[in-house]
Amino acid sequence: MVESFLLIKILFFASVSFIVAILLTPVLTHFLYKYKLGKQIRTQEAAPVFSKLHSKKAGTPTMGGILIWVTVLFLSLLFFVLAKIFEDSIFAELNFLTREQTYLPLGILVFAALVGLLDDLLGVFRIGPKGGGLNMMHRILIFTGVASVGAWWFYFKLGWDSFYIPFLGDFSIGFWYIPVFIFIIVATAFSVNETDGLDGLAGGVLAIAFSSYVVVAIMQGKAELAVFSAVVVGALVAFLWFNVYPARFFMGDTGAMSLGVTLGVLAMLTNTALLLPLFGFILVIESLSVIAQMLSKKIRKKKIWHSTPIHHHFEAKGWPETKVTMRFWIVSAITAAIGLMIFVLDRIL
Repeated sequence: MVESFLLIKILFFASVSFIVAILLTPVLTHFLYKYKLGKQIRTQEAAPVFSKLHSKKAGTPTMGGILIWVTVLFLSLLFFVLAKIFEDSIFAELNFLTREQTYLPLGILVFAALVGLLDDLLGVFRIGPKGGGLNMMHRILIFTGVASVGAWWFYFKLGWDSFYIPFLGDFSIGFWYIPVFIFIIVATAFSVNETDGLDGLAGGVLAIAFSSYVVVAIMQGKAELAVFSAVVVGALVAFLWFNVYPARFFMGDTGAMSLGVTLGVLAMLTNTALLLPLFGFILVIESLSVIAQMLSKKIRKKKIWHSTPIHHHFEAKGWPETKVTMRFWIVSAITAAIGLMIFVLDRIL
């Protein structure tokens, strides 16, 4: 009975999240277009291949990620307040905002979203290094700062120092938990940021990854965390409705930064950090392609790919943008399924 109610609750919130995000979209798009909050495309001199491929997208509104995190925040607070007002009603059962499971991911989501929003605004108004908002080093420092807060909370407030290796079990790593936590959050946030480069690409990959964590949280008995993840998925699907090619608006850093950090936090909350590269395999490939390109240019003085992240390489080779996106989605779905199979087998054996 409890399991049935949880599944109904998850489907309910995923559906409500989708509907709310769809209803919010006309308001958001009106605002973005009215104030001309469009994305600035890198110049021919700075990125010749990228500029050639995407110059036609200049001016398309960015900051579409607002749709996702505002929907999640709104539903989280709405049902929390309703549960407080009507304590002995169904709203008390529907509330999914709890200190043990969802305070931290929601707080991190909103904080990182606001930082990303600032970065988007800097980019729109051409403020910052090369007129494009925060540079890579600034973003990594911000990711590290946010991750450090999360690491402090996990280690000192929750007393966590355990790192799980599938089929081998938990290992207490003591103070090393803090740098491991920071690395995972920073790597995930960086990877999502790099993946957000084609219409619908990051949204689809993230929807698959967060869907994986719905399953993981259910099987671990973390009901509120499963519902939280489902709310994110519902909002992401609504975002994708308008973001698939040709995109009505882009996710922007307010979406990519917040969702990347939150995804990393979910991995740590469920102690499945080693499965995260499978749940978000494309994220790993995208960031590795950028790192490999940078090292090759510095050491060998030549490129490995036509352009990075790697989705631009395939575009430069002649693949249509929609084909790159769909194939990356397929790869994501396959690797996420493999990750879930490993997770289930690990619990059975």
